[in-house]
Amino acid sequence: MINIESEVFNTLATVLRAGYDPISIYGEYVKAPSVFPCVTIEEKDNYVYERSQTSDGIENHAGLMYEINVYSNKSSGKKSQCKEIFALIDGEMAGMGFTRTLLNPFPNEQDATVYRMIGRYRAVVSSDQKIYRR
Repeated sequence: MINIESEVFNTLATVLRAGYDPISIYGEYVKAPSVFPCVTIEEKDNYVYERSQTSDGIENHAGLMYEINVYSNKSSGKKSQCKEIFALIDGEMAGMGFTRTLLNPFPNEQDATVYRMIGRYRAVVSSDQKIYRR
């Protein structure tokens, strides 16, 4: 299995921590973060890219999809804060070779006072960790 999850997480976390203090960043779903703004970065799909698979079943490339959630609980400007954070994320993901396939507001069922946006990014990654746009 081709795995670049740590590299993607660390790249985004470094940029986000430089731009926002405090900020909480997780690699998995968190029901109730203690620090806002909050970002979750999850690899939601990692599948064998069949076009480059060998006849022996060896994986040469994988199709990856990352889902990123941004939460803000500011009393004023929470939508703007989520969009600003996604602008940083979008630039970094594009710079790594990912294509954004979704960016939408999403109801936060845990707490309606918290604004939430969700983004999804896809790319094909080679076994030597080179990233290709779809």
